[in-house]
Amino acid sequence: MIERKDILSLPYLKKTTFSGSYQGMRFLIKMEKKEETTLIVYYWQEPYSFSAVKEEEREYKEFPFSEEGIVQAIDWLNQVWQQKEELFLSAKENWDR
Repeated sequence: MIERKDILSLPYLKKTTFSGSYQGMRFLIKMEKKEETTLIVYYWQEPYSFSAVKEEEREYKEFPFSEEGIVQAIDWLNQVWQQKEELFLSAKENWDR
């Protein structure tokens, strides 16, 4: 599972995006300024990078731009992985070949 120690700090996220992967699932976390500053968290199936995946092939959710928001985002990513475990693991197996 993705843990808090796996994701970089809020000051880092103020400057740039953070991308990672877990067992066939890729994800990207970035800050977005609208009316409020939020974290936008995307996920998609391996093996491609964010820019190589069509918009309709990735999903996202917004969270508060705070430490609590990072924890919520991690919980959400872990829930998504558990719900789509077979999909992500099959992507990982195909990628590992």
